[in-house]
Amino acid sequence: MEAMRRNLTRTDWADAALTALADGGLAAVAVEPIAARLGTTKGSFYWHFANRDALIDAALAHWADQHTEAVIRELEPIADPQRRLDALLAATIGRTTANRAELALLAHADHPAVAPVLAAVTARRVDFIAAAYRQAGCPEQEARFRAVLGYTAYIGLLQAQRATAGALLPDADRPGYLSFLHQVLHREQP
Repeated sequence: MEAMRRNLTRTDWADAALTALADGGLAAVAVEPIAARLGTTKGSFYWHFANRDALIDAALAHWADQHTEAVIRELEPIADPQRRLDALLAATIGRTTANRAELALLAHADHPAVAPVLAAVTARRVDFIAAAYRQAGCPEQEARFRAVLGYTAYIGLLQAQRATAGALLPDADRPGYLSFLHQVLHREQP
């Protein structure tokens, strides 16, 4: 007797679309190969989505939630803003594996579906970081500048690590780099 097939959700499809995107860019987000990967038919896809664009939109929303909002929800309860910032650095720059979907999205930053999501995610992340710096006593503009510096360090490291196959910052050097970045971002005003 054949095992019962699990009913797939929109989230299952969005996850699979993000995996496809990470593996091959937006062109790899195609219904039939994703259906095959999920072990289902296109009928399951059409149960949840009107078309491929709707799947891409759902994947982008899922990525934004899982890689931005979920991180913020996890860190918001940390009352001390310096500890919150330290935890954020450890969770992003401190991790040794890059978010491959984020790298693929950055490569498609000019795509009409991707651009507004990247802009919104970037704004949300920078605002979250700047708020912690303000809570730690930084003036508004300095808080914003520190947030932008920290965020661009993260994005730049992601891109550079991909371009150098990880040679730019070997895993053994990551704790030292993280400590150095912490010192630069948290140092007193001159």
